[in-house]
Amino acid sequence: MLIIRFLLERINNKSNVKLKNKTMKLLIGLITAILITGVASAQHGNSPAGHVNLGIKGGVNIYNIHNDNDTKYDIRAGYNFGLLGHIHFDSQFAIQPEIVYSAQGAKNGDTKYNLNYVNVPVLFQYMFDNGFRLQAGPQVGFLVSAKSKNNNDIINIKDNYKPIDFGVSIGASYVFPPTGFGIDARFNIGLSNINKNSAVNSTNRGVQLGVFYIFGHNSKIVIK
Repeated sequence: MLIIRFLLERINNKSNVKLKNKTMKLLIGLITAILITGVASAQHGNSPAGHVNLGIKGGVNIYNIHNDNDTKYDIRAGYNFGLLGHIHFDSQFAIQPEIVYSAQGAKNGDTKYNLNYVNVPVLFQYMFDNGFRLQAGPQVGFLVSAKSKNNNDIINIKDNYKPIDFGVSIGASYVFPPTGFGIDARFNIGLSNINKNSAVNSTNRGVQLGVFYIFGHNSKIVIK
């Protein structure tokens, strides 16, 4: 919790492109290290299951922006797609880092706020024998674009928002054995204020529903 608080303070005090780039490089390095560690464990037989799988995913978003001044927005429907890595530590526990493009935002009357992020969740999963999984973990979002749209008027509002968004993701998924296809549902809760200049604190909140495919799910090789 102290580490998360420190990171949030750094984002709030230094919300700029340079920090965004450094944080993105750090996360990419972290995910790469996780994947390498998983592969090494598989090759040396350090975990009973001992395998790593890559996959693709996509689905729909139902997002909103929560404001601390009780201003209510309407939900915005969007989409998401990306890549995932599924790393088994044993037959019941796994970690799943993802890189996902996510169309988020909200609506306020006739005005739509379109906030598009590249999200990087790292989910810890508990897997049941029947293919059902419970999952939760931290998520970092990198703001790609932000525009408001009212009828035919489109305004770039990216400068109004911070480039990085911290949150947590909680959900469940089910993979259909032995096909590798699965379904996923999760609730993403923003923890950091996304506004750059406003006195109002706003956070992203949304539900994601989707499908995924894990390559090689039916032909895992365990090296002992």
